[in-house]
Amino acid sequence: MTATATAFSYPDVRRVNRQLDELIAAPIHSILPEALAAYERDYFEAKCGTSKAMIEQARGVIPGGVQHNLAFNYPFPLAFTKAEGAYLYDVDGNRYLDFLQAGGPTVLGSNPPEVREKVIALLNECGPSTGLFHEYEYKLAKKISESMPAVEMFRMLGSGTEACMAAIRVARLATKNKRIIKMGGAYHGWSDQLAYGIRIPGSKFTQAHGVPRRIMAATDEFFPNDLADLERKLRFNQLRGGTAAVMMEPIGPESGTWPLDFDFNAGVAELCKKYGALYIADEVVSGFRFGLGGAQGMFGVEPDLTIFGKVVAGGYPGAGGLGGKREYMAYLSAGIAGGPKHKKALIGGTMAATPISCVAGYHALCEIERTGAAEKAAEMGDRLTAGLQRLIQKYALPFVAFNQGSVCHLETVGTMHFSINWSRPWGIPEVLSQTSKRQHEMEHMGAAYMAEGVVTLAGSRLYTSAAYTPELIDDALAAFDRVFANVGLLEQGAA
Repeated sequence: MTATATAFSYPDVRRVNRQLDELIAAPIHSILPEALAAYERDYFEAKCGTSKAMIEQARGVIPGGVQHNLAFNYPFPLAFTKAEGAYLYDVDGNRYLDFLQAGGPTVLGSNPPEVREKVIALLNECGPSTGLFHEYEYKLAKKISESMPAVEMFRMLGSGTEACMAAIRVARLATKNKRIIKMGGAYHGWSDQLAYGIRIPGSKFTQAHGVPRRIMAATDEFFPNDLADLERKLRFNQLRGGTAAVMMEPIGPESGTWPLDFDFNAGVAELCKKYGALYIADEVVSGFRFGLGGAQGMFGVEPDLTIFGKVVAGGYPGAGGLGGKREYMAYLSAGIAGGPKHKKALIGGTMAATPISCVAGYHALCEIERTGAAEKAAEMGDRLTAGLQRLIQKYALPFVAFNQGSVCHLETVGTMHFSINWSRPWGIPEVLSQTSKRQHEMEHMGAAYMAEGVVTLAGSRLYTSAAYTPELIDDALAAFDRVFANVGLLEQGAA
């Protein structure tokens, strides 16, 4: 078993969080209304007419007109027909620099031929799914277990949400405890129990619409970068039978939007050991984007269970999986021959571990390793972030740009840096009002970027890939320069 760890430059987390604190206390700066109106008229109406008509028709049969939350863009979603390397092309023939990268899975860039050719060969010979074992299930599992020492066994699933659900079931069987503590603000899929404390640390059940509160009775949250808060929750749970697991994204909630101190993961792992809880690392975003060793390799920690998604299928469907230590992964089978008998976790999925997802995932990981794609993507992330920081200084804006490798953040309104303090409940309506208002401005900024030929995730997150070059990054920075030139003060922010 070999460990694969990649060293990336890591942000000064204290400084970044201090800047984000200042951002949400500052007046709101965003694209000026007259500039936004010009983008709507001169770009979206004039150059994206086919997309607009297509979405109008789609709204008749699809709620909101699109099937994925990432596609809800202002002023209307665009229809894309081609993805290649660092570029996207819409149905009207417009070309864009792609920093969405399908939500993060395409470290190599979109539709890499080295993976596509293997997928086509599989489709010609086997088809996408049989419901039975295929050799690439083994090859992919072996590749992952060789890359991450903490992943002694691996089970492929259909999505990151399914993997999160599986992880907490395994943790409950392994520890005989039922309570889960997650980091506040994190997204661990959309299952009922894990919708608690989503998006805003301290939000508890307030953002989990459609979920009966009693279903979340065994879930709690702790604040980012606060080991004392986590230990208080673990100690309290000890009086109620114990904690099954602590779940967190190693780089911070919402893909590192709220960044964590470099040694924070090690502190969480120690507390889990002290209180008998499993340490679950959600590496849906960071797994393989930080090299084959994932974020856990960078931080030098070994989680009990690791959640996979996105890159694990190389950008193809069926991107989910759970890996971990053998003693815990045994709960996903009926029991190892000659070993102790135990109950099996209720987990399924007809379309999990399909030949197409496994062959794509295996060859994508091999290409990432062979080409040093994670390192190349991170270099481009560093270049993009440094350029954004220069532009922020040039226009004297309160914006904050930082990155963890190829996961880049451009915070213009700090929507996800708010938190709720329940000891002062009168402040909750103001926090929810501010985050809603600022969410709209994120969408407006995202529209301006799109009109300038740059696709982002929600106007605030950007993924770089190995398909980027310094010249393409500089082209993107020129587009951001044009947008920032049309940014101004809108109104006072939250004090």
